[in-house]
Order: sequence, then structure tokens, then C-alpha cells
Amino acid sequence: MQPQQTIDKPVTISGPGLFNPQVVNLVFKPAPANHGLVFVRTDLKGEAIPALVSRVVKRPRRSAIKQGEASVDTVEHLLSAAAALRLDNLLIEVDGPEVPVMDGSALPFVEALEQAGRADNDAPRRPLVITEPVIVRDGDSVVAATPSDEPEMTLLYELDYGEGPIGRQLVSFDFNKDDYKKQIAPSRTFSTKAEAEQAKAAGLFPHLTEDDALVIGTDGRPLGNNSFRFDDEPVRHKMLDLIGDLYLLGAPIQGRIVAYKSGHALNQLLVKKLIAQHRRQTLRELGRSAEELDIRGLFRMMPHRYPMLLVDRVIEIDGERRAVGIKNVTINEPFFQGHYPNTPIMPGVLVVEAMAQLSGVLIGQSLSQVGKLPVLLSLDRVKLRKPVTPGDQLFLEAEAVKIRARLAHMRCRAYVGEELAAEAEVKFMMVDDD
Repeated sequence: MQPQQTIDKPVTISGPGLFNPQVVNLVFKPAPANHGLVFVRTDLKGEAIPALVSRVVKRPRRSAIKQGEASVDTVEHLLSAAAALRLDNLLIEVDGPEVPVMDGSALPFVEALEQAGRADNDAPRRPLVITEPVIVRDGDSVVAATPSDEPEMTLLYELDYGEGPIGRQLVSFDFNKDDYKKQIAPSRTFSTKAEAEQAKAAGLFPHLTEDDALVIGTDGRPLGNNSFRFDDEPVRHKMLDLIGDLYLLGAPIQGRIVAYKSGHALNQLLVKKLIAQHRRQTLRELGRSAEELDIRGLFRMMPHRYPMLLVDRVIEIDGERRAVGIKNVTINEPFFQGHYPNTPIMPGVLVVEAMAQLSGVLIGQSLSQVGKLPVLLSLDRVKLRKPVTPGDQLFLEAEAVKIRARLAHMRCRAYVGEELAAEAEVKFMMVDDD
């Protein structure tokens, strides 16, 4: 397997946003293995926002992520560059609400990240392998993911403006063979003259002129002093956006992506569906799990017992990096007698406890923690997003942020079906088992 990668040294870029005229300073910094791409709002007490689809909030014409009160808009161009350069771990500091638009393309981000150099992380790069077709639609817009024998992701995008100034355009890209920096990265965000006039009337883009942005007139040519960088620049930019949105998965994809007139919202929906498919596939592979991961194995690995053992089975342990488990919620749970008799809901604190128990299993895989007991130290960024009721199956995930001799920091999520039910960051203090 290829190792995960980060950059070798910090690098800074600055500029106004596409939607916000405020000049923002953005600093790319190296990050450790399994850190992922994480934005930090330095102007908001360092609020961290992982670049994941679970953090996406609705914004028109762009991809935006939010954690607590902090958000970062227009992340897709930056993420596209990071995906193309195969960068897995980055700390991205921003002192404002939006990523700088630069020239409207991904090229400035590619050049900055190349200038920062490359460094390997001490962990393997693990792609999500598409095993079954996944298709999402919105009207006549479609984006689909299918299995592929190619070693990396291949993409096909068709843009269709009908009889308008842009018309119909088609482009393909193969991560294994094509040159992103030359073929995709220079393409800029665009609009037709009619779209630009509507946006200006709505008060958008007050700081941009036709020389700054690619605006296509009724004759199909750019307005102002602009000219096309490619004859089919609009569809290439749509490809750029698609690659960036797909990187909200938090991992590379191995498969084939075909899109027709898709935008940010539909691209993000495909990512959610791919995550759900991966989760279902893991569940189907329960029968292949080793004996030590069933309830008898849990008795050997965990100090908890009835009624406080809240993990029924561990179905995947990836070294010291990640664990996946299941909690089957039945009406026979003792807490349903009083919470609440007529409207049974699993207490949120117990959902968090289930995630913390799975974290304890993962921590126990570390040789440095043999003979140690993880004791809950703190909970951060706890969100209870969906009630858990009798008949639900909780799909638990725990990822190691950091495991040290006396401290462990875990990032946890719990799902019911495809819906995120709860999430939290949990820290443990390691004490001697005796």
C-alpha cells in the first residue's frame, strides 16, 4: 500500500473569497497520519472543522463545512487540488469565513502545495473501493459511481446547457494517467451573462468584475478582457468541482464516476451514499469476522458487564487506527422502563457511552496500553442528531486521533442506517488496571 502523505513545510496564500470580499490568509501546515484535512478558524479561537461530508452545510453554488459556530465556505477548489496531489493530512488555518478564490481555479492551490514539498506519513493510504453501482438523481441531473478495475478513480462529466452560449461539453479524467495540473486545475469558475446579472441584482459578488471572473456572453465568448484557457473550460471546471466534492469522503476512491449536469449538492449526496454502501458491506461481512470479535471476545477485552456493556460485536479493527462495532437496541433494554415508558428513547449519554466503550477496545490494541484501563477524561463536540429507539441498530465507529502512554484522544460517530445519530471527541486517561 502507498503511505499517506502530507506536506513538508507550511505555505501561505491570501486573497478575497468568491462570495465574501474579505481578504483571508490561508496557511497550509503538515499534519500527522490519520489526521485528515482539517480547517481551523484562527479568528474564532481555533475552532477546527474536518473537511468531511458530515460537516457540510447548505450553501448555494458552493461547498461549505461547519463545526459549532465556525464555518468555511467554497472549499471545493482547495479539496480538488489536495485530492489530485494525493494529500491525505493537512492542517489548514484560515482567518476568515471563506477560502480565497484566487483566480477562480485550483491552480494556485496546486502550486502552493507543490511549493510546500511532500512528506510521507507513517500509515497506509486506504481508498474506498466501489463494489456496487450507486446512482443519485435530481431531475435530469445524475451522478453515478460504479466498480472499476483501474487502480485509481476515473471520471466522466457531461455539461449540457442546451442551445445556450455554452452548449454541450464532455470531458474525462483518469487519476492514473492524466495530468490534473495541466488539464483540469487551470479551469475557472464561470457563469453566463444572464446568471451574472441575476447574481449582481441579488447583491452577490460586489467585488468582482468581468475581468476578474469568467463570464460568458450570449455569443459564447468571455466578456471583459478575459479569454478561455480551454475551448471547453466550463466542463473542465465542473470536473474540478466534482473531484473536490468527492474528497469530502475523507479518503480516495477506487471506481468510475459518471456525472451529467451534477452540482455540489448532488455530488455530496453521492458521497453520503458511498459511505452508507461501505457500511452495509462491512455488516454483510460479519460472518467472516474472527471469533475474538464476537461477544465472548468482548468479555475478554472489556471490563463492562450487564447492564452497562453497550457493544454487542466488534466487526472491524484496523490496527490502532479504527474500530467498527454494533449495538442492537431492543425494547428489553433496562433503561427503556423509565426513559420513557410511553415514548422509549435510548438516553443520549448511553449512545455516547457505547462510542466510548468501542474506543476502549481500539485503545486496547496498542501494546503500550497493555495492563492499562482507559478512564473517561473529557467529551468535546458532542452532537446528538437523531433519536435512537427500540429496533434500531447502532453502527459505531471510533478513530484514533492520538494514543499516548497516559492519554488517548478518539473521534467517534454512531449511525442508524444512513443517518448520523451522534458524534463526539472523547479523551481518556490511562490508569493501571490494578
